[in-house]
Amino acid sequence: MPTFCRHNRFLERCPICSKTLPGATPAGAARRAASGAKPARPGGGGTRRRAARSESLRVRREGRAEDDGYRSALIPGVRASADAQRLAEEIAFASARLSVLGAQPPGLYGEAHELAATDLERASWICFLIAYLSPLDQQEDPFTGIRAVLEQAPTLPLEGSMPTLEGIPLGPRTAHVPARGGATLLAYRQWVGRAGGDPPTQAQALAGDPTWSPERRFERLFERLALPGLGRTGRYELLVTLGRLGLYELCADSLALGGAGGASAGEASVVAAKRVFGIGDSLLLERRAASLAEALAVPIEALDLALANWSATDRASVGVSAESATDDTLARVEAVLGL
Repeated sequence: MPTFCRHNRFLERCPICSKTLPGATPAGAARRAASGAKPARPGGGGTRRRAARSESLRVRREGRAEDDGYRSALIPGVRASADAQRLAEEIAFASARLSVLGAQPPGLYGEAHELAATDLERASWICFLIAYLSPLDQQEDPFTGIRAVLEQAPTLPLEGSMPTLEGIPLGPRTAHVPARGGATLLAYRQWVGRAGGDPPTQAQALAGDPTWSPERRFERLFERLALPGLGRTGRYELLVTLGRLGLYELCADSLALGGAGGASAGEASVVAAKRVFGIGDSLLLERRAASLAEALAVPIEALDLALANWSATDRASVGVSAESATDDTLARVEAVLGL
């Protein structure tokens, strides 16, 4: 005689009450047994997924000198005198490079500076290409690749006549990704076009509101230039170059490590800043960077190149002689850092 359970089902078929019968097998186990499938081990799937991910994981360890007891409140993340000494040298070089750009800019920097009064459009285009493609290192002419593009397009071209970048030599600080082709140049052309004017010009786009201070103009343009393929390094370098060469009134008052249009976590300057200042929060990084620049009496923007070079195997000279740093600047930095 069939027996009904409290759920008004046959007792043997009730998924709840059938478990109380002597020798009952859970329905799921019975189905697995019938199909020949092996019962899943707790956490088995997760283990396999983690194992698969770990096979493709690559860990890159940053090179650090051995901790020898060195400590400085200005660079709390640095624990070795050798690392601190190398940072001091890179800060001295980066600071000297900015001075050279403002006084006697070499190569295409100098050409852009001279053209500022007579052909601001070509001068602005030259600066954009320098920042985007980056000067070469250890070359007789660091601007070889940039000059090749300028031969195709002496000034910012129209949308239908973008220069080809295939085979163009790129410097160590380049923002260009060969797979993108001329997409970023086109994005820049379109950004200029949105500035208005007849015809629209780079001068209109880069000058911004005439009431802005140089610091405000730098901040706003940095946000607005967040174009596809033009990362933080390229935008920051472009605005620093335009300001130092005197094309526009631009002055950085931060490293632009966070906020709107900020940096990606993997950029060399960002990674190095986290190591040097011993913290990952972008607001605290900016405060510590500003404190360091003030204590060393160097421009805040000098820390961008200095930090990137400090974390690299070789120094990127970015179109300026690697011997530009003066002994006086280096001695001052060393003294402040307690070296």
